[in-house]
Amino acid sequence: MKHLKKFLLFFVGVCVLIMALVLFFFAQRSSDLESGTLKNWRSASLERRAAAVRVLTASESNTDLTVACVDKMSTLPDSGEMAIKDAVSLCYTGIQLKENL
Repeated sequence: MKHLKKFLLFFVGVCVLIMALVLFFFAQRSSDLESGTLKNWRSASLERRAAAVRVLTASESNTDLTVACVDKMSTLPDSGEMAIKDAVSLCYTGIQLKENL
């Protein structure tokens, strides 16, 4: 009986340790889109996408067009590892160039 209690206590301790590690791992995941990849972009809501574009461009103009452009870029093959800030920069620069022509 004594060994059973020790084994049960050890088992509960290991389970608690595993749960703590899992919670720590999920807490460390980046939740902001500004530093994420296009893989994170696809799973984010439209409001979060627009907010990320406004933060990265420091502008309220052409937010919808920039979001649509990055959406299109995220559907391209092998684009999942591209940084969102790079994609937004490319789209925003292209929009600015088109406006100035």
